[in-house]
Amino acid sequence: MLSAAALGLTACGSTSSDTDQPSATAGSSGAQVEIGNTINYGSFGTTADIDCADGKSLNVGGSNNTLTVTGTCANVNIGGADNKITFDRVDAELTVVGLNNTVTYRDGDPKVNDTGSNNTISKG
Repeated sequence: MLSAAALGLTACGSTSSDTDQPSATAGSSGAQVEIGNTINYGSFGTTADIDCADGKSLNVGGSNNTLTVTGTCANVNIGGADNKITFDRVDAELTVVGLNNTVTYRDGDPKVNDTGSNNTISKG
């Protein structure tokens, strides 16, 4: 019975190269976790560059962040307050639920949902 448990534990150290595994980065630019095709960014008072590559989705939480997002984001959800976020392109949907956020996207024609308060969302 003990050898079966030990055998089961040896399989736990698998070296799979599955690219859908969560990955995380943190540092002076904040915390970013990617799960599947969605990037989750949450921090306070940071300046950071985020890459949506070609069609990833992005969730932003936290406050007082200045973010520059490159690539093409499919769906974007922004919570928190007082964030300044600039996107290269948003394709499908842009939802802002926080307060006092300034969001600019340069390209794309997303469905825009502003369910927060005092947000500024513009294409430019």
